[in-house]
Amino acid sequence: MSRKVLVLGEVRDGSLRNVSFEAIAAAKTIAEGGEVIGVIAGETVSALGAELVQYGADRVVVVEDEKLKQYTSDGYAQALLAVINQEKPEGLVLGHTALGKDLAPRIAGKLSSGLISDVIAVEAGGGNIVFTRPIYSGKAFEKKIVTDGLIFATVRPNNIATLAKDESRSGEVSSLSVEIINLRAIIKEVVRKTSEGVDLSEAKVVISGGRGVKSAEGFEPLKELAQVLGGAVGASRGACDADYCDYSLQIGQTGKVVTPDLYIACGISGAIQHLAGMSNSKVIVAINKDPEANIFKVADYGIVGDLFEVVPLLTEEFKKLKVHS
Repeated sequence: MSRKVLVLGEVRDGSLRNVSFEAIAAAKTIAEGGEVIGVIAGETVSALGAELVQYGADRVVVVEDEKLKQYTSDGYAQALLAVINQEKPEGLVLGHTALGKDLAPRIAGKLSSGLISDVIAVEAGGGNIVFTRPIYSGKAFEKKIVTDGLIFATVRPNNIATLAKDESRSGEVSSLSVEIINLRAIIKEVVRKTSEGVDLSEAKVVISGGRGVKSAEGFEPLKELAQVLGGAVGASRGACDADYCDYSLQIGQTGKVVTPDLYIACGISGAIQHLAGMSNSKVIVAINKDPEANIFKVADYGIVGDLFEVVPLLTEEFKKLKVHS
């Protein structure tokens, strides 16, 4: 059964986030040969439409308005609902990001639709689209299907492989005029606390520190290693509570959920709340002085030792590998 599926392309700092392309791949599975339509909302974002097409969208609808320069749930909901009313899709996919987690339930409520959130796999078979999502803080997984109405899902970053980018691919990029009115909140200024570099939620490599880093300065070796590997720095709640770093770096049940290709835990004991945010990483390396630390139970590789000795050694070895590669 072919379907028309909409995908929201999420824009940050003038570029599309990688999860937008992962959402297109998920939408292709849901569409089962039908049409995948990208949607982009913002102030001046029409130039980004071609990239969505190159990653698999058949065409793109752009909603531009100065009131959409910064994300607000009111403004984006009006824009996306206008596109939904025009296109009348059978499916809708968003990234399971801060934006997606805020916007998707609002859209589902407006449409009286169900919503499958935090999807990590999408499969087509037997006439149904099967969605897999983690439950119980990642200790188990459930499979869901939509039996009636709109197939609506949010996909977790770094779990669904993107389609190969084809720069020769072309598709229509059209504009839809939407009157954005009655905004209850207006963003005047955005103050960023996070450091420049790789987005933590989409990073392929994450170097994370816990109370074992002992101080804010203790994160410096971790930052150097992350820079060498092209990764991002994260932290446990304990490190954040101790003021070693900002809470924007927190990984865990009450922080960000990450699923990188490589997760290196430095001085992290492995509390269940932290494991909930990183246990689905593809490869986990734990560095801790305590051989009985809980983190070793989920680690693929464990190093018992002082992180201030081990991390600089790893950094130097990775530097040598990069030189010779």
